[in-house]
Amino acid sequence: MKIWKKFAVGGVTLLAVSALAACSNGSSSSSSSSSSNDKDTKGNITLWVDTEQVTYYKSIAKDFQKKYPKIKVKVTQSPNGSANAKTDVGKDPSKAADVFEVPNDQLGQMAEAGYINPLSPAATKDIKSNYLNAAYKGVSWKGKVYAYPYAQQAQTLYYNKSKLSASDVKDWDTLTKKGVVATDFTNAYVMWPVMFSAGTYLYGKDGETLKGSTFNSENGVNALKWYAAQKNNKGVMQTSNALNQLKKGNAQAILDGPWNAANIKKILGKNFAVAKYPTITVGGKKAQMEAFLGIEGFAINSHTKYAKASTLLAAYITNKKSQLIAHEHAGQIPVLKAALKDSSVTSDPVAEAVAEMSKSGNSVLQPKLPQMATFWNNSAPLISGVYDGKIKSSQYKAQLAKLDKAISKK
Repeated sequence: MKIWKKFAVGGVTLLAVSALAACSNGSSSSSSSSSSNDKDTKGNITLWVDTEQVTYYKSIAKDFQKKYPKIKVKVTQSPNGSANAKTDVGKDPSKAADVFEVPNDQLGQMAEAGYINPLSPAATKDIKSNYLNAAYKGVSWKGKVYAYPYAQQAQTLYYNKSKLSASDVKDWDTLTKKGVVATDFTNAYVMWPVMFSAGTYLYGKDGETLKGSTFNSENGVNALKWYAAQKNNKGVMQTSNALNQLKKGNAQAILDGPWNAANIKKILGKNFAVAKYPTITVGGKKAQMEAFLGIEGFAINSHTKYAKASTLLAAYITNKKSQLIAHEHAGQIPVLKAALKDSSVTSDPVAEAVAEMSKSGNSVLQPKLPQMATFWNNSAPLISGVYDGKIKSSQYKAQLAKLDKAISKK
């Protein structure tokens, strides 16, 4: 990986201005006033968000500009989506957005490459105090915070309650006997967490130990056997478009995230229901089916010419008001404690299910090591190969060892 030299505006300058933003990002952020030191704040800055988010972030940006009239904000879609933030920024950091959305599994890579700088001690303290602990951990790398978190994402089980009961969906065996669940064995984000259910770790218990993975073991083999068994399970449908299968009625349940909740509600209407993942039988034992817990955040480009303005913007678009707007328009689940207490969130069954899945034992926070890029690239073919039967049981141990070696290189 090419290491980019950190731009001069980073370091002390960014840390100092981040302190200003920290004061306006807590539970009372929507009503806080700007510091007198901000009167000369100015700049023309760009914000990258996902395509479907552009409209409501433009609205948030307008409110921000009323507070800071000398800062002009251009909201545009990420070139290839926030899931590819590292790649898009890395093409030419000096031409990338000043503030951009990024999933937490890329923060370690971006920090090591010098694309982003740590936030100030004040901002760090604010995030640690006023946000969920998982959110704080999610945006931290080597003891420092690198992004302002705004949403938590853990997949849940969505189902047609006219076809399946709340009891049916509690266990995978019952679920797949009573109906069909559509999912994607070519997607490691969706299917790898079965490895956690089987009792293995990815980069150790803390998710940051390079040599700490334990899937190259009998437990890992048990998880692969589970994948293989689903090929002959009539209640399991392999598809890259589960929403379409749900719409057609070919599937009665899908594994998906809060980002698709609105679409699923449109499809199922009055029959919409959501629940945490079911239990599964892996290695002869019942275990909770787990998911990855992702934290979405906004990071500041270390190459920005307007560090102060960019920091103020990143803090503003992750405050309580902004998180509730993101929840209203896109079903994003807040991570600010004050936002989570809002009635619009407490009455949302999707938020309740995601909150349940975010608990320890139900999900694992996505690791942030730079080697995660290799993990995503190499783990998906392993899972799909085992599911399809192209990788035979006699090859399981060797394939796990191969993956372990590939993702453990410095």
